[in-house]
Amino acid sequence: MKNKRRRSGFIAACVTPAIVLFIIFMIIPTIDVFRMSLYRWGGYTAEKTFVGLQNFSTLFASNKFYRAFQNSILLIVIVTIVTFFFAIIFAAILTREKIKGQNFFRVIFYIPNILSIVVISAIFSAIYDPNNGLLNSFIALFKGGSNDNPILWLGSPKIVIYSIAIAMVWQAIGYYMVMYMASMANIPESLYESAALEGAGRIKQFTSITLPLIWTNIRTTLTFFIISNINMSFLFVKAMTNSGPDGASSVFLSYMYQEAYTNSSYGYGMAIGVMVFLFSFALAAILNAVTKREEIEF
Repeated sequence: MKNKRRRSGFIAACVTPAIVLFIIFMIIPTIDVFRMSLYRWGGYTAEKTFVGLQNFSTLFASNKFYRAFQNSILLIVIVTIVTFFFAIIFAAILTREKIKGQNFFRVIFYIPNILSIVVISAIFSAIYDPNNGLLNSFIALFKGGSNDNPILWLGSPKIVIYSIAIAMVWQAIGYYMVMYMASMANIPESLYESAALEGAGRIKQFTSITLPLIWTNIRTTLTFFIISNINMSFLFVKAMTNSGPDGASSVFLSYMYQEAYTNSSYGYGMAIGVMVFLFSFALAAILNAVTKREEIEF
C-alpha cells in the first residue's frame, strides 16, 4: 500500500507541473481567444464593447477572408501532396538502392530544414527576382538571351501562391525524408528477399511492403504537417510578399495578423483565430478518420 502511494505521489509530482503549464499557456489563452472574439476592441485601450457574434457575421461576409481561406487550402493541398510524394520516394531510393554518397545526400536534403524561414525566403526572393533572378535568367536562355517581359513570380496575383508553395516544399522535404528513412531502415531485409524470390519487382515491393509497414509513421507526420502548414504558410507569406500583391497571397494567419495588429481590430482578429482553431481541429479529426488503417507488424 505504501509503495502504491509513493508511486502515485511521484507520478503526480512529475505530471502536475506539465499540467499547470499546459493550462496556463494553452487552455486559458485559447478560452480568452474565444471570449475576445465576442467584443469590439482595438487591442490598445481599456474600452471593450460586447457585440456577440457580429465579428463572425462580418467575417463570413468578407471576400478577403474567403480569399485567405482559399489560399490556405491551396497551400495545404499542393505542399502536402508534393512534399510527401518526394519525401517518400527519395527515402525509398536512399534506403533501398546502393548509391554512392548516401550520407552526403541525406545531409544535403536536410540542410533546408536547418535554415530559418527568413533565410529561405531571401534565397527564393533572389531566385524569383524578375530582372536578375536565376529563374528568369534561365528562361531567358531559351529566348535568345533576352529578358524582356520577365515573369513576376512574386508580383503576379495568378502565380504568387504557387511560387510560395515551391519554397515551402523545398524547406520541408528533407526533414520528412529523414523520418521515413529511419522507418524504412527498420524493415527486415528478409521481407524484401522473400518478395524478390516470388517475382515481385521494386515497385511491387514498395507498394506491398514498404508503404504498409511505415503507414503509421506517414499517418502521424501527415496530420502534424498539415496542421503546421497553416503556421508555416504565414511565415513564408510574411517574409516573401507580406500578403501582396493586393492581398493575392494572403492566408489565414496573415489576414488575422493584419486585422488584429495592423488595423487594430483585435476582436475581429480573434474571430479569425477562432475559425482557424476550429478548422485545424476539424481537419485533424477528418485526417485521422480517413487515414485510419489496420496496423501491420513484422
